[in-house]
Amino acid sequence: MTEVDEHGRPEPPLAGDEVGTLLTFLDYQRATFAWKCEGLDAEGLRATVGASSMTLGGMLKHLAYVEDDWFGHWLHGLELQPPWDEVDWDADPDWDWHSAAEDPPQELRELWQAAVARSRVRIQQAMAAGGLEYLSLRGWPDGRAPSLRWMLVHMIEEYARHNGHADLIRESVDGTTGE
Repeated sequence: MTEVDEHGRPEPPLAGDEVGTLLTFLDYQRATFAWKCEGLDAEGLRATVGASSMTLGGMLKHLAYVEDDWFGHWLHGLELQPPWDEVDWDADPDWDWHSAAEDPPQELRELWQAAVARSRVRIQQAMAAGGLEYLSLRGWPDGRAPSLRWMLVHMIEEYARHNGHADLIRESVDGTTGE
């Protein structure tokens, strides 16, 4: 059984196998992000720091998109679903970030939580079909395709980077600090 810390984050195994280590580190980063967004109202989710326009609400929507994009669109070759399929990404490549300002907090949280739940299923499907070596069904223009292993490491990096942003924003909102 995986232990969790005081913030509900799963403790990655100190000597686990590669799959367990990668999946638990990704869940640890997801749980850290959830902790940083926990309990905030619309104003808190729209707060910015310094010259940046980045918000926790924007991060919720962006990370929901990134989950669906990597583990649905890229990994399994699925077409994007609502709301992502309705966006003119060429006209507005940062739609996920700034459109969040108009969304209610609960809707943003549910959008992200649903995307994470879909990703967990899709990761397990890829694991069953080929393990960490499973290659995405979509690839780069040169024909190369990232493996599930690459995507998991990329997503850990994505969350870790945004968790640093989330730390600064959350502290500016109500003084909450921590890892």
